[in-house]
Amino acid sequence: MHGLIGSFSAHPGKRDELIALMTASLSDMPGCLSYVVAKDPQDADKLWITEVWDCADSHKASVHIPAVAETIRQAMPLIAAFGEHIVTQPVGGCGI
Repeated sequence: MHGLIGSFSAHPGKRDELIALMTASLSDMPGCLSYVVAKDPQDADKLWITEVWDCADSHKASVHIPAVAETIRQAMPLIAAFGEHIVTQPVGGCGI
């Protein structure tokens, strides 16, 4: 399995709009076992994304899915800064 944990900050006041975009079209991502968008409770603009994929190639291929590419295109102007990007190797857990 292939996992990612990442954070980024929306422009002030744009976090909810960014969340809506990022959670609107999650149904057809082959190989995606888990995709969680979470608010940072300490920072009103920060988001955390936690992903689990069957393999790294599925994650790489996901950016070519039309709905994902469109979401990225719409989301980029709302993002002020990228934060942490951690690659993990999930070994088990609830829901995967």
